[in-house]
Formats: sequence, C-alpha cells, structure tokens
Amino acid sequence: MSEKADTYNRILDVAQHLVQERGFNGFSYANISQTLGIKNASIHYHFPGKIDLGVALVRRYRQRLQHLLSHLQAQDIPAPALLESYLVGYRNVVHEDGRICLCAVLAGELNTLPESIKAEVEAFFQLNQDWLTKVIQDGMMKGQLKSSGSPDHAAEVFLATLEGGMLLSRSYADMGRFEQIGRRAIHLMLV
Repeated sequence: MSEKADTYNRILDVAQHLVQERGFNGFSYANISQTLGIKNASIHYHFPGKIDLGVALVRRYRQRLQHLLSHLQAQDIPAPALLESYLVGYRNVVHEDGRICLCAVLAGELNTLPESIKAEVEAFFQLNQDWLTKVIQDGMMKGQLKSSGSPDHAAEVFLATLEGGMLLSRSYADMGRFEQIGRRAIHLMLV
C-alpha cells in the first residue's frame, strides 16, 4: 500500500472512531491531525471538506458490510445461522468504551447532516434491510423461520431491534445487553 493510501485509510480509521464515540458534529480535522501527528493540510489533501470525509467514511463502512454480507450469503447455512452470524458481525461494532455502529450514531444526527451523507446512511440501512429480507424470506420458505408479518416487515423489526439494542446498551454502559437483545430477537423468529 502506498504512503498516500495508508494516510487516507488512517484518516478514515481515526474519523470512524471519533464519529462512533462523539458523533459527526463532535469532531474536527484538528482532532484527527492531533491523533495521527499530521497537519490539517494532509487531511484536506485527501478530503477537501468534512462532508467529503463523511461521505467516504460511510461509503467505506457500507462497502465493508456489503463484503461481509456477500461472504455470509455465499455460505450454504440455514437462515437462523445466517442471522446469528449477522448478529456477531454487529456485535463487533459495539465496543466496551461505548462506541457503536457508525450509521446508528449518524442516524441520530440525521437532521444536522448534509444530504450527501444522509444518502450514504440511507444506503447502508437499505443494504441491511434488503439482505435481512432475503434471509428471512428464504428461512420462512424453508420452514426455518416464522414471522407474523412479511419478510420485509420482519427484517425491519429485526434491524430496528439491533440498532435500538445498541443504544440501550450504550445508555446502560452494558454492551453485553446488545447480544442478549439480538439473541432474543432471533429466538422469536425460530420455528
């Protein structure tokens, strides 16, 4: 990896940590430059404005999720196991220091974000919704999962449960709560 690409990714890594911790409106380029020991100009070279950084940050986050979901979908495992793997993937963004899913934090700030970042956040949640709908639909067709509503509705409820579970866990400073909430949500769909 070139030095420029390395700096680009290091900037995104620090920005992600800061957004997950403080929100998009709670950090500046100065916070990043201080953490990395670089000048603000180096950040501006890669991301002329904070909006550019925000768009790149959410896009990278979504692309990483898309890669993970494609990998999970390629495995020939039952729907309940796919949901379990999805939960474990989500658990990896719930940190003991209170950081949670980047897009959950951004969704809380949506009214203050520029349209370009809002669009990326929406694309992230739509990716989740579409993938979960397919998994739940396949699971229902194979008799592995049940839902009182449509697969799309069940996917929306499951996603909302996980996102809300992160916020509750953060509020109680008990990140283990998230996994308990997620497992109960899966259990409610089992046949």
